[in-house]
Amino acid sequence: MKFDEVWRRLADVIAITPTPFTADDTVDVPTTERVVARLLDGGVRVLTVNGNTGEFYTLSAAEARGLVDLTAAAAGPETLLIVGVGFDAATAIESARYAQDRGAAGVMVHQPVHPYVSRQGWVDYHRTIASAVPDLAVLPYVRTPRIEAADFMALADACPNVLAVKYAVPDPARFASVARVAGTDRFTWIAGLAELSAPGYAAVGATGFTSGLASVAPELSLRMYDALSAGDFPAAMRVWDLVREFEELRLADSSAENVSVIKEALHQIGFGRPDVRPPASLLDSATRGRVSKILATWGVR
Repeated sequence: MKFDEVWRRLADVIAITPTPFTADDTVDVPTTERVVARLLDGGVRVLTVNGNTGEFYTLSAAEARGLVDLTAAAAGPETLLIVGVGFDAATAIESARYAQDRGAAGVMVHQPVHPYVSRQGWVDYHRTIASAVPDLAVLPYVRTPRIEAADFMALADACPNVLAVKYAVPDPARFASVARVAGTDRFTWIAGLAELSAPGYAAVGATGFTSGLASVAPELSLRMYDALSAGDFPAAMRVWDLVREFEELRLADSSAENVSVIKEALHQIGFGRPDVRPPASLLDSATRGRVSKILATWGVR
């Protein structure tokens, strides 16, 4: 797929697929296939496998590769497949090449796992990965405000395949200043904090947003995207009002139950067990009840 097409198609709802587990703590293959089918049947056009909603850091290398295989097999040619990669650069490169061999259009590079990250080191890390897969689109996943517009520009100058950024810093003003200097027409800027941040980020330059909610209620995510694409912020905010409580449950306690809420919701509508791997944990009964009420309000089955 040509880079200009990938650049264009990333301006969309980018669903981060969850990873269902069995009672024996292995990947639940049939439920994974059903969740991916739910997303695609619901109209979602872009999938990211092995993202944070997929519990990337708890997966073995074999499990991560297996999830790429499952998702690639389920996704047709009309689906844009992005694969999360990370850890040390050599591991990320190996994972990126595996994803490319399975038909992925790009890789999302998780933030470096290191206690000491300099700005130049951040550029070097991503340049090492992107240079190794020049025919694959590369999307840095940024969760720190320390990365400047100049860093994105230097990285893209060295590696033209760096063509989008998943920006997950909870500061729309900071995002606006970075994106507008680095270029809103040079990168596809993706609001990386899901539906609650999407309207604010869209107002200042983001054209896509990531979503865990989409696996539960794809129609709500797509409705918000359609409204934002049309510049209809009142309509987008009506969806925002509908999803606010659900997303706030995910954000509570520094997002400790971010994935747990998604999995509980899927469990309640018949998509596998609610199990998550440590350091995440199951929801308490009160929060499970709140999830039930929200699903009833949405009419999700």
